[in-house]
Amino acid sequence: MFAGKTHIAVPHGRLEAIYRPHRDDAQRVALVLHPHPVYGGTMHNPVVFHCARALEEAGFETLRVNFRGVGESTGHWDEGKGEYDDAVAALDFLRERQPQAREIVVAGFSFGAAIALRLGCADARVQRVVAIAAPVRLIEPGLIEQCKTPRLFIHGSADDLAPLPPLEETLRAAIGPAELRVVHGATHFFEAGRDEMRDLIRAWMEE
Repeated sequence: MFAGKTHIAVPHGRLEAIYRPHRDDAQRVALVLHPHPVYGGTMHNPVVFHCARALEEAGFETLRVNFRGVGESTGHWDEGKGEYDDAVAALDFLRERQPQAREIVVAGFSFGAAIALRLGCADARVQRVVAIAAPVRLIEPGLIEQCKTPRLFIHGSADDLAPLPPLEETLRAAIGPAELRVVHGATHFFEAGRDEMRDLIRAWMEE
């Protein structure tokens, strides 16, 4: 077992990652995805860090990765298509190292939430998804409504980049298990709501 910074081999070269295993035979593991690479998103984003920490406090080992073209990850921005492939590769890495894990969670913030939803709703290995400040405009139409994977949506009431009302409207049509928790007064980057965000993630993982 190793912990800390590592690299994951992918067809375009490598992904820079931070891997935090608790033990060699972890039962709960989580992949955490960062916001939009074009606008400065990285695995070191504060919301991503606090999300990963909440999951670790709930008993998960975590893996954070930089999408292609970010930090030491090779490749270039690919409009979400290649970034989805990067997330799949990261999930493969996590699953290969903990094949006995009974629960796999994929979490993401903003653009990372859009990728997490796409992956978590399509991949049968994933038991739950955490979507923080999910931008409805970046999510494939019908995905949220039709997804059968249990999902927790955490959103700031004052989010001006991914407004809350479109997400609320979309979730009203959802047929699968989906819960929305609103952090009142929080903006897109949760400058004043990160502790509450962490509490919400831990509480949902304990249900």
